Amino acid sequence: MPLSPREVQTAKPREKDYKLSDERGMYLLVKKNGAKLWRLKYRIHGKEKTLSIGQYPDITLKRAREIRDEARSQLTEGIDPSAHKQATREERRLSAVNSFEAIAREWYSIHMANKSESHQQRTMRCMEMYLFPFIGHMPITAITPPMLLNTLRKTESTGKIETAQRAKQAAGQVFRFAVATGRADRDPTPDLKGALKSPVKTHYASIIEPREVGRLLVDIDHFTGTHVVRCALKLSALFFCRPGELRHLKWSNINYEERRIEIIAEKTKQEHIIPLANQAITILEELQRITGDGEYLFPSARGRSRPMSDNGVRTALRDMGYSNDKMTPHGFRAMARTLLDEVLNYRIEWIEQQLAHAVKDPNGRAYNRTKHLQQRTEMMQRWADYLDQLKAQALAGNVVTIKFRSL
Repeated sequence: MPLSPREVQTAKPREKDYKLSDERGMYLLVKKNGAKLWRLKYRIHGKEKTLSIGQYPDITLKRAREIRDEARSQLTEGIDPSAHKQATREERRLSAVNSFEAIAREWYSIHMANKSESHQQRTMRCMEMYLFPFIGHMPITAITPPMLLNTLRKTESTGKIETAQRAKQAAGQVFRFAVATGRADRDPTPDLKGALKSPVKTHYASIIEPREVGRLLVDIDHFTGTHVVRCALKLSALFFCRPGELRHLKWSNINYEERRIEIIAEKTKQEHIIPLANQAITILEELQRITGDGEYLFPSARGRSRPMSDNGVRTALRDMGYSNDKMTPHGFRAMARTLLDEVLNYRIEWIEQQLAHAVKDPNGRAYNRTKHLQQRTEMMQRWADYLDQLKAQALAGNVVTIKFRSL
């Protein structure tokens, strides 16, 4: 006789486990600890087997019967319900392990470890905001070009054209990693060529007119924020290295004896030397009295164990009234490159090498870090003196642009 919902609900544990039969091979196993488990006894290929349906009350009597009927339908087709359940469970496990998000995080842990902190953060934030919510749960092999395009267009539709392109680039790297590790057949991103809007290419905003550079330097001197940030602004102009390189400068990078800073260039990953002008030495000596007991020249305001935020110099420029369309932290590089070339007449290869660009000699070989070091050392001192000249003229209200002789 079939069980009633009340019989199932009121069944009490005994000293030993016992069964309450329902019908068509299903029964309720009441354990001595009070657990109530649905089971289905069946035969296939001449062998008696048992299917675990689930636990009451998570699985109600009605639902248990539905699962039983599904299992018996499988039996009529020669399918073993227990084997089918196990295979389904394994398929779901593999789908979770091989989901886009799981593989993306694995790729990130392997291939982003040697990237700058800011680049790591931008990449993960891009995936977490624009990819994972839509395709993160999906098996990577199930993601088709139209699915990926639909995801990217959600970002594009909000006006974030460049972000959509960056998300596409990140997705492509994840797919190629999946192909290389045998978990996907191909990367669908090449199929999307031309399907997204192309961002309008713009350069980092920079001040390159001598009179305005002088005013900027005066404003930096009068910056009302912390002395550490003021030093970061001043050294941004004197070093014109990449903003990430400046933020991550450590006291151990400074070689006072040789009067230079020795780092690994953020983009090229090559050793790079920044000769120190007299003005830079003075600023570093002031700064060392404040942060010299820590690791970083410019530690974070939230803790000295990490460097200044990548928005530290940018925010300072904003506070001084320089919008993102007027001047950026990266703009100090364009400022130096333009004026060293067009006003001070230094050789382009010296400037490019000091910018830590990938400069090659006539034979196509990359210049080593000490190439033209004497000339670059003189150039960096001349650059510092020129900035002082522009600042003095700005204070006097009379900027005169001087053309120096070619070297």
